Amino acid sequence: MTPRFRFAASRKLFLLFSICLASACSSAHTPTPFIPPTAQIPLIEPTLIIQPTQPVVVKITPLPTIDIPTATVNPEDCVNNLTFLSDLTVPDGTNIVHGATIDKQWLVQNSGTCHWNVDYRLRYIGGALLDAPEELALYPAKSGTQAILQITFTAPFADGEYESAWQAFDPDGLAFGDPIYMSIVVVAP
Repeated sequence: MTPRFRFAASRKLFLLFSICLASACSSAHTPTPFIPPTAQIPLIEPTLIIQPTQPVVVKITPLPTIDIPTATVNPEDCVNNLTFLSDLTVPDGTNIVHGATIDKQWLVQNSGTCHWNVDYRLRYIGGALLDAPEELALYPAKSGTQAILQITFTAPFADGEYESAWQAFDPDGLAFGDPIYMSIVVVAP
Protein backbone atom coordinates (compact mmCIF):
# COMPACT_ATOMS: atom_id res chain seq x y z
CA MET A 1 0.00 0.00 0.00
CA THR A 2 1.28 3.42 -0.86
CA PRO A 3 1.64 6.06 1.86
CA ARG A 4 -0.80 8.31 0.06
CA PHE A 5 -3.49 5.61 -0.07
CA ARG A 6 -2.95 4.82 3.64
CA PHE A 7 -3.35 8.48 4.51
CA ALA A 8 -6.62 8.79 2.56
CA ALA A 9 -8.00 5.59 4.11
CA SER A 10 -6.98 6.74 7.59
CA ARG A 11 -8.60 10.09 6.99
CA LYS A 12 -11.90 8.50 5.90
CA LEU A 13 -11.84 6.18 8.90
CA PHE A 14 -11.15 9.08 11.27
CA LEU A 15 -13.97 11.10 9.72
CA LEU A 16 -16.47 8.23 10.15
CA PHE A 17 -15.36 7.70 13.74
CA SER A 18 -15.79 11.41 14.48
CA ILE A 19 -19.32 11.46 13.03
CA CYS A 20 -20.38 8.38 15.00
CA LEU A 21 -18.88 9.78 18.21
CA ALA A 22 -20.50 13.16 17.70
CA SER A 23 -23.94 11.68 17.10
CA ALA A 24 -23.66 9.37 20.11
CA CYS A 25 -22.55 12.13 22.46
CA SER A 26 -24.95 14.82 21.37
CA SER A 27 -28.10 15.42 23.38
CA ALA A 28 -31.34 13.90 22.14
CA HIS A 29 -33.45 16.01 19.85
CA THR A 30 -36.43 17.53 21.67
CA PRO A 31 -39.44 18.52 19.61
CA THR A 32 -40.50 22.12 19.59
CA PRO A 33 -43.74 22.48 21.57
CA PHE A 34 -46.80 23.73 19.71
CA ILE A 35 -47.70 27.24 20.72
CA PRO A 36 -51.19 28.23 19.59
CA PRO A 37 -51.62 31.62 17.99
CA THR A 38 -52.90 34.36 20.25
CA ALA A 39 -54.88 36.30 17.68
CA GLN A 40 -58.04 34.89 16.13
CA ILE A 41 -58.35 35.01 12.38
CA PRO A 42 -61.59 36.79 11.48
CA LEU A 43 -64.08 34.69 9.56
CA ILE A 44 -65.33 36.12 6.33
CA GLU A 45 -69.02 35.54 5.78
CA PRO A 46 -69.84 34.79 2.13
CA THR A 47 -72.58 36.82 0.60
CA LEU A 48 -74.67 35.77 -2.30
CA ILE A 49 -76.00 38.44 -4.54
CA ILE A 50 -78.60 37.42 -7.08
CA GLN A 51 -79.74 39.87 -9.63
CA PRO A 52 -82.62 38.31 -11.54
CA THR A 53 -82.84 39.24 -15.15
CA GLN A 54 -86.44 38.08 -15.41
CA PRO A 55 -89.08 37.34 -12.78
CA VAL A 56 -89.22 33.69 -11.77
CA VAL A 57 -92.64 32.08 -12.09
CA VAL A 58 -93.24 28.79 -10.33
CA LYS A 59 -96.27 26.81 -11.41
CA ILE A 60 -97.54 24.27 -8.90
CA THR A 61 -99.64 21.47 -10.27
CA PRO A 62 -101.50 19.42 -7.69
CA LEU A 63 -100.92 15.67 -7.80
CA PRO A 64 -103.93 13.50 -8.51
CA THR A 65 -105.40 11.83 -5.45
CA ILE A 66 -104.96 8.09 -5.30
CA ASP A 67 -107.49 5.94 -3.54
CA ILE A 68 -105.51 3.32 -1.61
CA PRO A 69 -107.60 0.38 -0.42
CA THR A 70 -107.15 -0.43 3.25
CA ALA A 71 -106.30 -3.91 4.45
CA THR A 72 -108.37 -3.61 7.60
CA VAL A 73 -111.37 -5.81 8.00
CA ASN A 74 -114.54 -4.51 9.56
CA PRO A 75 -114.78 -6.37 12.91
CA GLU A 76 -118.46 -7.14 12.25
CA ASP A 77 -117.60 -8.78 8.91
CA CYS A 78 -114.56 -10.84 9.93
CA VAL A 79 -114.52 -14.55 10.75
CA ASN A 80 -112.64 -16.05 13.73
CA ASN A 81 -110.68 -19.27 13.39
CA LEU A 82 -107.71 -20.98 15.07
CA THR A 83 -105.84 -23.91 13.52
CA PHE A 84 -103.66 -26.14 15.71
CA LEU A 85 -100.26 -26.74 14.04
CA SER A 86 -98.06 -28.59 16.56
CA ASP A 87 -97.00 -29.21 20.15
CA LEU A 88 -93.79 -27.25 20.73
CA THR A 89 -93.09 -28.61 24.22
CA VAL A 90 -94.26 -31.63 26.26
CA PRO A 91 -95.43 -34.06 23.56
CA ASP A 92 -98.55 -36.12 24.38
CA GLY A 93 -97.79 -39.03 26.74
CA THR A 94 -94.70 -37.39 28.31
CA ASN A 95 -93.81 -38.75 31.79
CA ILE A 96 -93.79 -35.99 34.40
CA VAL A 97 -92.76 -36.42 38.06
CA HIS A 98 -94.99 -35.40 40.98
CA GLY A 99 -95.19 -31.63 41.57
CA ALA A 100 -93.11 -30.67 38.50
CA THR A 101 -93.75 -27.35 36.73
CA ILE A 102 -94.86 -27.92 33.13
CA ASP A 103 -94.28 -25.22 30.50
CA LYS A 104 -96.64 -26.27 27.68
CA GLN A 105 -96.49 -24.44 24.34
CA TRP A 106 -98.54 -24.94 21.18
CA LEU A 107 -97.98 -23.48 17.72
CA VAL A 108 -101.27 -22.27 16.21
CA GLN A 109 -102.33 -20.14 13.28
CA ASN A 110 -104.88 -17.37 13.18
CA SER A 111 -106.64 -18.86 10.16
CA GLY A 112 -109.59 -16.48 10.35
CA THR A 113 -109.98 -12.96 8.96
CA CYS A 114 -110.18 -11.21 12.37
CA HIS A 115 -107.10 -9.93 14.18
CA TRP A 116 -106.82 -11.25 17.75
CA ASN A 117 -106.39 -8.47 20.28
CA VAL A 118 -106.40 -8.29 24.09
CA ASP A 119 -110.16 -9.00 24.16
CA TYR A 120 -109.64 -12.56 22.84
CA ARG A 121 -109.35 -15.27 25.50
CA LEU A 122 -108.10 -18.85 25.92
CA ARG A 123 -110.32 -20.77 28.38
CA TYR A 124 -110.15 -24.10 30.18
CA ILE A 125 -112.92 -26.38 28.83
CA GLY A 126 -112.26 -29.78 30.38
CA GLY A 127 -110.00 -32.40 31.89
CA ALA A 128 -107.58 -31.55 34.69
CA LEU A 129 -106.88 -27.86 35.41
CA LEU A 130 -103.46 -28.71 36.93
CA ASP A 131 -103.13 -25.42 38.87
CA ALA A 132 -103.41 -23.27 35.73
CA PRO A 133 -105.73 -20.22 35.66
CA GLU A 134 -109.13 -20.98 34.07
CA GLU A 135 -108.78 -18.14 31.54
CA LEU A 136 -105.83 -16.40 29.85
CA ALA A 137 -105.42 -13.70 27.23
CA LEU A 138 -105.13 -15.23 23.76
CA TYR A 139 -101.88 -14.24 22.12
CA PRO A 140 -102.52 -11.16 19.92
CA ALA A 141 -102.05 -12.17 16.28
CA LYS A 142 -103.02 -10.70 12.94
CA SER A 143 -105.08 -12.72 10.53
CA GLY A 144 -102.96 -15.31 8.69
CA THR A 145 -100.06 -15.28 11.18
CA GLN A 146 -98.78 -17.96 13.52
CA ALA A 147 -98.68 -17.60 17.30
CA ILE A 148 -97.33 -19.56 20.25
CA LEU A 149 -99.80 -20.23 23.06
CA GLN A 150 -98.26 -20.98 26.45
CA ILE A 151 -99.71 -22.22 29.76
CA THR A 152 -97.79 -23.17 32.91
CA PHE A 153 -99.18 -26.25 34.69
CA THR A 154 -98.17 -28.11 37.86
CA ALA A 155 -98.20 -31.92 37.93
CA PRO A 156 -100.36 -33.44 40.73
CA PHE A 157 -98.93 -35.70 43.46
CA ALA A 158 -100.88 -38.74 42.27
CA ASP A 159 -99.77 -41.16 39.56
CA GLY A 160 -101.94 -41.37 36.46
CA GLU A 161 -102.78 -40.00 33.03
CA TYR A 162 -104.00 -36.40 32.89
CA GLU A 163 -105.41 -34.33 30.05
CA SER A 164 -106.24 -30.62 29.97
CA ALA A 165 -108.37 -29.07 27.16
CA TRP A 166 -108.51 -25.39 26.14
CA GLN A 167 -110.53 -23.33 23.64
CA ALA A 168 -110.25 -19.85 22.06
CA PHE A 169 -113.11 -17.36 22.61
CA ASP A 170 -113.87 -14.09 20.79
CA PRO A 171 -114.74 -10.77 22.56
CA ASP A 172 -118.44 -11.76 22.53
CA GLY A 173 -117.69 -15.00 24.40
CA LEU A 174 -118.19 -17.30 21.39
CA ALA A 175 -115.86 -20.32 21.06
CA PHE A 176 -113.97 -20.75 17.79
CA GLY A 177 -111.28 -22.86 16.14
CA ASP A 178 -109.52 -26.09 17.09
CA PRO A 179 -109.33 -26.87 20.81
CA ILE A 180 -105.81 -27.49 22.15
CA TYR A 181 -104.83 -30.25 24.60
CA MET A 182 -102.08 -31.37 26.90
CA SER A 183 -101.84 -35.07 27.78
CA ILE A 184 -99.26 -36.28 30.35
CA VAL A 185 -98.49 -39.30 32.52
CA VAL A 186 -97.59 -38.39 36.12
CA VAL A 187 -95.17 -40.81 37.83
CA ALA A 188 -93.45 -40.96 41.22
CA PRO A 189 -89.89 -39.60 41.24
